[in-house]
Amino acid sequence: MKKILAISLALILTFALGGCSTKGQVTSGGTETKIVTEEKQTDTKDETQAETSAETTVSESTGTVYPLTVKNYTKAEGGTEWEEKDITFDKAPERIVATTRTAAEFLIHLGLADKIVGVGGVFGEPDATVEDEFDKLTNLGKSYIGKEVAMSVNPDFIFGRGGLFDNADWGVGTVDDLNEMGIKTYVMESSITGGTFDSIYKDIEMIGKIFNVSEEAEKFAGELRARQQAVEEALSVIKEDKTFAYIHTSDPESLLIYSAYNETFFNDMFRMLKLQNVFEDVQGDVSVESLIEADPDVLVTLQWATESEDATQSDGKANLNDVLTNPKLESLNAIKNQQVFVADYNHLFGYSYQSLDGLERLAKQLYPELFQ
Repeated sequence: MKKILAISLALILTFALGGCSTKGQVTSGGTETKIVTEEKQTDTKDETQAETSAETTVSESTGTVYPLTVKNYTKAEGGTEWEEKDITFDKAPERIVATTRTAAEFLIHLGLADKIVGVGGVFGEPDATVEDEFDKLTNLGKSYIGKEVAMSVNPDFIFGRGGLFDNADWGVGTVDDLNEMGIKTYVMESSITGGTFDSIYKDIEMIGKIFNVSEEAEKFAGELRARQQAVEEALSVIKEDKTFAYIHTSDPESLLIYSAYNETFFNDMFRMLKLQNVFEDVQGDVSVESLIEADPDVLVTLQWATESEDATQSDGKANLNDVLTNPKLESLNAIKNQQVFVADYNHLFGYSYQSLDGLERLAKQLYPELFQ
């Protein structure tokens, strides 16, 4: 069973993760907003104020102006590089498909639950603060959903991680194809190469503007920043970083060590924990021999908590024990010093605010003395 699981997870890692961690570099500062308006000045002396044109709609509550053009991203089918693309909204979308649980929970925090018509990738640890609202949503699949399933609920907007915007069984279609169908898109900046944890705040701001919920967006971002600052302040006394490596599967017969090359969000997240990925610059597979030679201070492994039949690995303690007792790893200092930690899939590869939950948890496990 473990061997089947390892192969299944490796395939998912290759396609789903590889799709969002490409070789193309995109700077994190790309989500600028252009407000598209037309103003015409009256010719009379008494009328001194400009009037907006009939094509422009101004929201009374927060001042969002439509048409609204935001800079987001697209990638050609089969391509490797993400490029900026302007997406124009004549009004706030009404029917959202979220590609993953983490994307849907993101939207719920901004008060958009009533606009979500479907969510895919329903696995991993839930956000307990919005779990009741999430459970009321239409579940389109425990695994990643394809284009046909996404279209079945007639969306006018698809939101989520970059790797899932693809014409594949596990993808909802490319950005360009969806836009040509009249469906607006937003690729989370945090999920593409160049994305960092700060990209989450840009994504929150942009969704706030697109849906005219900037007040809710600012409040949510403020709550996250306060939590992030608390972790960073607690860890500020640590002057020397530790090294770590990520083990995706722990089966001795198919031990998979993932380098997270070009996974800029993933690596930035761990840098916040004062951890440096020893294989960050390594392309391709990492051998067990390379892991032993690097001998990192810390090992991090995955708690894969999906209910799909071909990938069930939900017991974190069992996962931890698998690593600690793996005969191929017994010489590592991280094993000898019991510096092995398990994180939920959505915290590691959800590319959203939920990673902060994982950061807080790992920080307390790594440095319990700082969180008394």
